Amino acid sequence: MDIALLLDNCIFLNLLVLTIIYWAILVFPKFKFLSKVGFYGNAFANLLLFILLFIRWVNYGYFPLSNLYESLLFLAWGITFTTLVLERRSNFSIVGAVSTPIALFVSGFAALSLPEEMQLPSPLVPALKSNWLMMHVTVMMLSYANLIVGSLLAILLLVLLKTKNATLQEKYNRRQDSNIPILDTAFYQMEPSLLTNNMFKESEGKEITLDNRLSLIESIDNLSYRTISFGFPLLTIGIIAGAVWANEAWGSYWSWDPKETWALITWLVFAAYLHARITKSWQGEKPAIIASFGFIVVWICYLGVNFLGKGLHTYGQLG
Repeated sequence: MDIALLLDNCIFLNLLVLTIIYWAILVFPKFKFLSKVGFYGNAFANLLLFILLFIRWVNYGYFPLSNLYESLLFLAWGITFTTLVLERRSNFSIVGAVSTPIALFVSGFAALSLPEEMQLPSPLVPALKSNWLMMHVTVMMLSYANLIVGSLLAILLLVLLKTKNATLQEKYNRRQDSNIPILDTAFYQMEPSLLTNNMFKESEGKEITLDNRLSLIESIDNLSYRTISFGFPLLTIGIIAGAVWANEAWGSYWSWDPKETWALITWLVFAAYLHARITKSWQGEKPAIIASFGFIVVWICYLGVNFLGKGLHTYGQLG
């Protein structure tokens, strides 16, 4: 069997098993060993993705980001890497529970849905034979990975706020209106088990109080904010690098190509999110709604434009 095909299958199978494990953590929080299994399984998936991309780089002599198949694999690598960093810092298995299914979808779409001819390497067109390829596309894909994970956490925050009791929401709203700062230390104090259906019951003999639950929600809010805050500068750098590369390749910094237009829309959406967080000191539901909308916009910019639009960025079009 071809090594690339073997790696494709191993990556998909690994992420599928990981998705089941992460969801099992939410259902069976007392099985703490599952958190370690999930973390190291994610690390293994990240390593397999790196090996597959590196093999294509060595075999074909160009940085593996020139077609949709390669960019999908790189995005899956970015999502798993971001998940590893966040889980390492926060000890929240819930990050993997929301991000691993997306990595599974991305890798599965690349390996199982794309036509074989789109998975094969092809000679680079003259415009892509530039050092800007690595700079622009790598930074953009890493920004997408961070913005996607941050937006997923914002969606999770909205789900928790909508499904929990009114007392919790009222107290959280009062804390927002009072501009009480987010509790950063809650990252390192709360247990992943608090995110299960039993989060409002006793856990290991210790009652989960209303303030504990608020700290948990604030922690997810803060984690989402930090992740998006890291992805937004990457998006900015990527857009600027793309403009410089476009001028070098096509003689114009900005052509209002569909991909360029949607990249600008993505930038504006997350700029609005950060503006709301920084200048208005919003927390919780209101900025999370903006970030959730950003999740849709990122996918339109990355995949929707490739499938529906026609322009200079046509490497991902089907048919």
